[in-house]
Amino acid sequence: MEKVRCIIIGLVLVVLSGTIFAESEIPGLLRSGQYSQGALNCATQPDPIQQSTDAVYSVGTYPLYTPELAQGEGREIIQIFCRFCHSTTYITMQPPLPAATWEGVVNKMINTYGAPISEDSAKQIVSYLRAHYTPTTRKQ
Repeated sequence: MEKVRCIIIGLVLVVLSGTIFAESEIPGLLRSGQYSQGALNCATQPDPIQQSTDAVYSVGTYPLYTPELAQGEGREIIQIFCRFCHSTTYITMQPPLPAATWEGVVNKMINTYGAPISEDSAKQIVSYLRAHYTPTTRKQ
């Protein structure tokens, strides 16, 4: 009896969900549209974006290879520790960052993301990044 009741309830749910989802051309979409202006909980909703029909977009080429890191002391440590989690492209694609910012990035990788980098290695990594990837030392 319990099994029959579960099957009947299941069939009713399938039929009801089919009628709800049948109204939409996009699977799973119940309702579409813009949110109204005003506060939604505590966040103010932005105005709807007015798209321009004559816009021209230009996107630079993304390298399909991993650019080489600059030659210098500490390069091997970068390749060992940084490539443990991500490509070294994350270093080479950054704009030239100030020296203090590079130290903050390395500390974030250790403290926030849990990179297994010793204090001595972290100092060498920061030194390398300061020597090759700051506004004054970056070679294009």
